[in-house]
Amino acid sequence: FDPRHYLGTHCHGFPKTGPHRLRFLLESVKDLRETLKKKGSTLVVRKGKPEDVVCDLITQLGSVSAVVFHEEVREIL
Repeated sequence: FDPRHYLGTHCHGFPKTGPHRLRFLLESVKDLRETLKKKGSTLVVRKGKPEDVVCDLITQLGSVSAVVFHEEVREIL
């Protein structure tokens, strides 16, 4: 979870993620983790800036052969 996704918007300061959306996201991640666990896998969840967290995770795991990510589409005003 990137903390920057939960700050206020640039224009009006409204929260990007309200309490209902946050609860939905947390429940979805919990469900995904449980589903993966039943299939013999796992889900790593971290909080922080991805550019920092991914580097730390790679170092921690030690034997990473690939990293896959997506970039969020940003609004053009």
